[in-house]
Formats: sequence, C-alpha cells, structure tokens
Amino acid sequence: MKLLNIGFGNSVVSSKIVAILTPGSAPMKRLKDDAKAAGRLVDATQGRKTRSILITDSNHVILSGVQAETISMRVNTDNQDK
Repeated sequence: MKLLNIGFGNSVVSSKIVAILTPGSAPMKRLKDDAKAAGRLVDATQGRKTRSILITDSNHVILSGVQAETISMRVNTDNQDK
C-alpha cells in the first residue's frame, strides 16, 4: 500500500485513484457539487484554491490544492519504483 502526498500533509492510497482531473470546466464543477450532495466529497485543500480533483475507485471525489500535473508526476514516480 503506497501513500500519495496530495498536499498540505494529506495523503491517499495511490492504487485507489482512478482519475486526476483539473477543476476548471463546468462538468468538473457539477461532479464536485454532486459528490458534495451525496456525501462523497473530501476537501483536502486546507482552505486554498482547488487545483486538482481526484476520483477514487469507491466513487469519492477528493479536492486538492496541488496541480494535477504534479500529482500525476508523483503517481508515475511511485509506479516506476515498483
């Protein structure tokens, strides 16, 4: 079980991540709102601007204050270490 740093002292299990998305588009805002209404939203931004959205295999939506490209590079680095 590898933990992935998603910023500001927060981590998720990297094998559970299905997608890493940027939050700018209207469908991503709807995804965030729907997850909040369903109780599946985890806000890990620590009060900062949302810079990436992570989708997990349990259909939870995680908001992060770290750029999607940075998280993607961290996931790729973890996968190369295996």
